[in-house]
Amino acid sequence: MTTTISPSPVRRSVTVKAAPQRAFKVFTAGFSSWWPKGHSIGSVPQKTATIEPRVGGRWYETGEDGSECPWGDVIAWEPPQRILLAWRIGADWKYDPKLLTEVEVHFVPLAEGGTRVELEHRLLENMGDKADETAAMLGSEGGWGGILVGFGAAADAAA
Repeated sequence: MTTTISPSPVRRSVTVKAAPQRAFKVFTAGFSSWWPKGHSIGSVPQKTATIEPRVGGRWYETGEDGSECPWGDVIAWEPPQRILLAWRIGADWKYDPKLLTEVEVHFVPLAEGGTRVELEHRLLENMGDKADETAAMLGSEGGWGGILVGFGAAADAAA
């Protein structure tokens, strides 16, 4: 019998001063204001990054030349508690419409005020033989750890 071990989901969190409603809005409607421009898969420099505010909405970047490059789509849209995104970017950092990994973000109100934003990137086993390598990168400070620091700063500024 062969046992396959899947990589653990990447989990990161950040606490922000903003209430859940505001944190959700900064994460979604304000996505382009905090997403690192260098985290791009387009063929030209990134101008904006967008999450369309509905189930089935697109998640994509727009290049400085107006070209669009898809990243995935919105699976669940539950403001201000939760968003679930399909990440369809392969280990080669190219869009793959057949690939599905998921990025789920919860916005948890804190009794003392503010919000704990909990992110989980899962189904990384769908990346095949690059799953462990990709999970390590996504879990690093150059991945979701650092990205959430940038989001936290934007959410705190908006609080």
